[in-house]
Amino acid sequence: MVAFAGFQTPSQSHVDATPLPQSPTPAARGSSGWMIWTALAVALAAGPALPQAGVQLVKVDLSVVAKGYRISKLVGTTVINDKNEKIGTIDDVVADKDKKQLSFAVLQVGGFLGLGGHLVVVPYDSLVIDEAGQKITLPGASKDELKKLSAFNYPA
Repeated sequence: MVAFAGFQTPSQSHVDATPLPQSPTPAARGSSGWMIWTALAVALAAGPALPQAGVQLVKVDLSVVAKGYRISKLVGTTVINDKNEKIGTIDDVVADKDKKQLSFAVLQVGGFLGLGGHLVVVPYDSLVIDEAGQKITLPGASKDELKKLSAFNYPA
């Protein structure tokens, strides 16, 4: 049994069902302190949390990670074609949950300052990204061809 200094038990053998006011007074807060101490005692009596079985950490080569592209930095980047024409911007990158790899790029095409355009999806592998991740090219594409693709809508 664990004992705490200041631990109080209710003086009555039954529990009063009267709800506390929304903004309790200092006296009301003090009288419900026994509930907090009881909850703490129960939590401590349960013992420490045990590690989960099957979880393994692996060492990662940080030099490889440092050479990668941060998706958060790619989102919003202009996409050009091989004629150096702006054809859209990266709106998102989607990973295939089964293959656990980046599979699709969602591009915003048309519009002005993010308004009036629509979203289309292209294979992520079709994008050519420069070493710095600053220039993204979709070779062979044009704004008109991308506008003809089916519009993509994020699931609700």
